[in-house]
Amino acid sequence: MGLRQHLDAALQQPANVVQLVIYNLPGRDCAALASNGELGPTEIDRYKRDYIDPIAKILGEAKYANLRIVTTVEIDSLPNLVTNTGGRPTATPACDVMKANGNYVKGVGYALKQLGAVPNVYNYVDAGHHGWIGWDDNFAASAQVFHQAATAEGSTVDNVHGFITNTANYSALKEENFRIGDTVGGRSVRESKWVDWNRYTDELSFAQAFRDQLVATGFRPGIGMLIDTSRNGWGGTARPTRPGPTTDVDSYVNGGRYDRRIHVGNWCNQSGAGLGERPKAAPVGGVDAYVWMKPPGESDGSSKEIPNDEGKGFDRMCDPTYEGNARNNYHRSGALPGAPVSGHWFSAQFQQLLKNAHPAL
Repeated sequence: MGLRQHLDAALQQPANVVQLVIYNLPGRDCAALASNGELGPTEIDRYKRDYIDPIAKILGEAKYANLRIVTTVEIDSLPNLVTNTGGRPTATPACDVMKANGNYVKGVGYALKQLGAVPNVYNYVDAGHHGWIGWDDNFAASAQVFHQAATAEGSTVDNVHGFITNTANYSALKEENFRIGDTVGGRSVRESKWVDWNRYTDELSFAQAFRDQLVATGFRPGIGMLIDTSRNGWGGTARPTRPGPTTDVDSYVNGGRYDRRIHVGNWCNQSGAGLGERPKAAPVGGVDAYVWMKPPGESDGSSKEIPNDEGKGFDRMCDPTYEGNARNNYHRSGALPGAPVSGHWFSAQFQQLLKNAHPAL
C-alpha cells in the first residue's frame, strides 16, 4: 500500500488519527548502518522534489481534510549532529559530513514548512531519548540544533506541534525503584555505571524536562511531547518489584531497574523487551500521547549480513556476538539472534514482546 491507499483506508475505517513517519533524509542514519536510506549526503534537492513535495501534495488533498495526520519527522537525525560529530569518541565520518553540509538541518526545515502548510498535519520532530541526549553537554545543545532546523528553509517554530522521544527505542517510561536524587553510601545514583552521570533515569522525566528546555530555546509554550512506548514495557517474571540492595550504588540501581538492557546505548532488537503502555492521549502533563510509532515485531536490523535490494546495511550492534563500541561503552549488543533486515517482520521478537508486555496483555 502506498501513502494514498493508507489514507483511503483510514477514511473507510473511519479513523480520526493517522500516524506517519517521515524518514528519508540525505545521508540518513549517519551513526549506524542498519537503516541507511536511498539518498546520498548531497541529494537535498531530490529529497525536497521527489520525497517531501509529493507527500505534502497528497496530504493536502481535500478528501483527507478531516483526518488528524501526525507526522514524526526524521528520526535518528538531528541528535546525531550533536553527539556523533566534532572529534567526540562517538563521532563518525558520515555524521561529520552531514553537519558540514547542513542537509539534515535543511531537510528537516523544508519538511516542516511543506507539511506544516497542510492545516490538518501535526509535525512532531524526533528528539532522541534520555540515554542519548540526557547528559549536560547534549541537552541544551540538542534543543539549539532543533530550533535551527525548525527555522531553516523558510520554516518557523509554528510548524512544530511538538517532539517525540524514544522512537524505535527501549528506554523505560518510568523507573519507579530509584530516582536521580537517590544516594547509596554517600554516592549519587548518577555515579552508577548504568546512569553514568546522566540527568535522567527514564523517558517520562526526560521528555517533560526537555519540553521545558525547548520552550526556553524558542519553541511555542504549547508544544507537547509524544513518547514511543511500543517496546519499553520490560515486564514478565524478571521485572523487579522493589529497589535493589543498598550495599552499593550499582547493586541498588541494577537490582531495581526495569530496563534490562546491558547498556542504555543498546538499540537493536533488544533481548527481554516487552510491549509498553498502550497508546493513550494526554496521559500526563506536557505529554500529548503515548504512541506505538515503531510497529512491534518490526526488525531494527539484521543480526548478520543479508544481501538485499533495499540499501540496508549490516550494523554490528544487531549482532548478538558483538562486543560494542564507544557509543555503548564497549558492552555486548544485547541483540536477539536470527533477525531479518530492518523493517522486516521478526516473529521471535514479536512473541517476546507479547510475553514480556507491561502492562500485561
